[in-house]
Amino acid sequence: MEEREIVKEYTNGEVTIVWKPGKCIHSGVCVKTLPEVYNPKGKPWLKIENATTDELKSQVSKCPSGALSFYMNGEEIKGNK
Repeated sequence: MEEREIVKEYTNGEVTIVWKPGKCIHSGVCVKTLPEVYNPKGKPWLKIENATTDELKSQVSKCPSGALSFYMNGEEIKGNK
């Protein structure tokens, strides 16, 4: 039986952050860079409305595992795949 990859998306209407928890290596870069957005103990753990689109794009580009990527609504996915 093939396992399906979990993929979650969070959007602010302009940008959509894509999170693939199976790829996460828990480096903590996201939490250290934007703690007002990423709270591992929160529900939901990602509060995209707490940062600007540029701040989110910059942070996602630093994700070392590729667990986080983004796309501008209406465009192709950018960032680590």
